[in-house]
Amino acid sequence: MFQKVTPGSTSRLNIVDHNETYGRHILQKTIKEIDISQCLDLGCGNGDDLTIIKQYNPQAKLIGIDHSSSSTNKLVNKGIHSISVNIENQALPFDDESVDFIIANQILEHTKEIFWINHEIFRTLRVGGYLYLGVPNVLSLHNRILGLFGIHPTCSKLISAHVRVFSKQDTLMFYRSIAQRFATVDKFYGSQFYPFPKKIARPLSAVLPSLAFSIFFVIRKTEKYNGEFIEWLIKTPLETNFYRGE
Repeated sequence: MFQKVTPGSTSRLNIVDHNETYGRHILQKTIKEIDISQCLDLGCGNGDDLTIIKQYNPQAKLIGIDHSSSSTNKLVNKGIHSISVNIENQALPFDDESVDFIIANQILEHTKEIFWINHEIFRTLRVGGYLYLGVPNVLSLHNRILGLFGIHPTCSKLISAHVRVFSKQDTLMFYRSIAQRFATVDKFYGSQFYPFPKKIARPLSAVLPSLAFSIFFVIRKTEKYNGEFIEWLIKTPLETNFYRGE
């Protein structure tokens, strides 16, 4: 039942289906009625999410960004255009309002520069386009129980690749505070209900999404973006040196 692992790398429980963490069944549900001609995946890995996009939009241009070049050949073989961009301090190489659908699935928890990244997302996303955001949930049921016993949340350990935490209400507050004029959160989902196996985890996540291990937001751009994420940093200075662009 338990396996020996390096702290912060993966779960010690081998009964958990770790594919559920990525909520790909939710992505399938989300895109069934969306026409996508150009899709961008931030932190695309092996291109699994983009492969789902291709199933429903076979003519779509698929673009994957990842910090590692180890998967480049795999991406090319899947018909995915792979590019290298440091999303924390570089602009995305796309025109304003040129992308229909942007995926950020299990990537923002690895980043500090959430204001710059969202600035570039909404600059390049067309009006009527969608951001599909998936992140670990620091307030999942198992993390809440661990906290009662003084045990740190599993998704934000010091020995870990994660540098930022998310929860449903805090994420909603972030987008409603800064992006309310030009974007709206259309849907909210949960996936992976640690520490249960898939046949139990999936129905629990559907009924209690805010307690699931991973949480997902479908955010629709409704109006032209005017740089509000960068303006927020200027009008409301925070006590850290967030990147605002050149």
